[in-house]
Amino acid sequence: MRLRPAIEGDIPGILGFWNPLIRETTITFSSEEKTPAGLARMIAQRRAAGREFLIAEDAGAVLGLASYDQFRGGDGYAHCMEHSVILSPIARGRGLGRALMEAIEDHARTGGAHSMIAAVSVENEAGISFHRAIGYVQVGLLPQAGRKFGRWLDLVLLQKML
Repeated sequence: MRLRPAIEGDIPGILGFWNPLIRETTITFSSEEKTPAGLARMIAQRRAAGREFLIAEDAGAVLGLASYDQFRGGDGYAHCMEHSVILSPIARGRGLGRALMEAIEDHARTGGAHSMIAAVSVENEAGISFHRAIGYVQVGLLPQAGRKFGRWLDLVLLQKML
C-alpha cells in the first residue's frame, strides 16, 4: 500500500466508493453525487490553495482518500482546517485511514494549520470512534444540522490540535 497525491486517473476509482456512500448512507448529508469534472475541480482548487488530496492505493486500486480545506471562509479561520477521510469497503480495518490521516495532518501542519476539524454524522459511530482513537476530541453537537432520507440528522464536531 502506498499514499500519494491524487491524479486524474484516480477519479473513477474514488467515485466508485464515494458515490455509493452518498446514495446509500448518512455518512455524508449530501445527496448530490460527485462527478468526474466536479471532483477534478475540487482537487485542483484545494491544491491551488496549498491543501492536498491524497489517495491510498494497493496494486493500482484506489482504496481510500483524505483531503482538507479551510474550515470556514475568511482570514480569521486561515489556520483551522476541516478534513474528509473516506475508505472503500474493502479497505476498512487495515490501517489505511490512520495512515491517510497522519499524512494529511502532517501536510496541514507544515502549511501552518493549527487545528483540524472532523464533522461526522452522529449515525456514523465507526467514524466517531475512529477519530477519537487518533486523538480527536468532541467539541460540539449540532442537532438536526442536516436532512437526508426524510430525516433530520445530528452532526458531531471533533477537533485535534496539530
